[in-house]
Amino acid sequence: MSLSRIRILLEPLIRRVFHLYWRFARGMTLGVRVLVLDGEGRVFLVKHSYVAGWHLPGGGVEVGETALDAMRRELEEEGNITFDGEPLLHGIFFNRHVSRRDHVVVYIVRRFHQASKPRPNREIVDCGFFDMNALPEGITRGTRRRIREAIGEEAISPDWV
Repeated sequence: MSLSRIRILLEPLIRRVFHLYWRFARGMTLGVRVLVLDGEGRVFLVKHSYVAGWHLPGGGVEVGETALDAMRRELEEEGNITFDGEPLLHGIFFNRHVSRRDHVVVYIVRRFHQASKPRPNREIVDCGFFDMNALPEGITRGTRRRIREAIGEEAISPDWV
């Protein structure tokens, strides 16, 4: 059995274990995601080692951390990207697919610098900029929807998917 098939089979269990931990560690889970859009009509996406599909960069907001600080940290960790100026708040989305307690704050960044493409590591196995009209196979539904909202192809929904 291939490693990617094992990951797909274990993904629901891994997600449940993380959320069980977060349930006791936090009253509500809060995450951030970032739509990094460049001047060429491309969006930055990441592929994690522990969940299937292509996603917007992001992660959990830690205790004592603001959503903006978490977004900045995750963007640097996952994409080696720093942003100039203030990001635009795109929305806050209820992610009922993951948990009845999960919300995701999404920002849009258009002015940024990427010193170099990060090397694959234990968390991020691949990343890159993709044309919004030619997104990679395996992009998640929530990620696709946020991109469509950001470019005006869909109305903003209060739900992640």
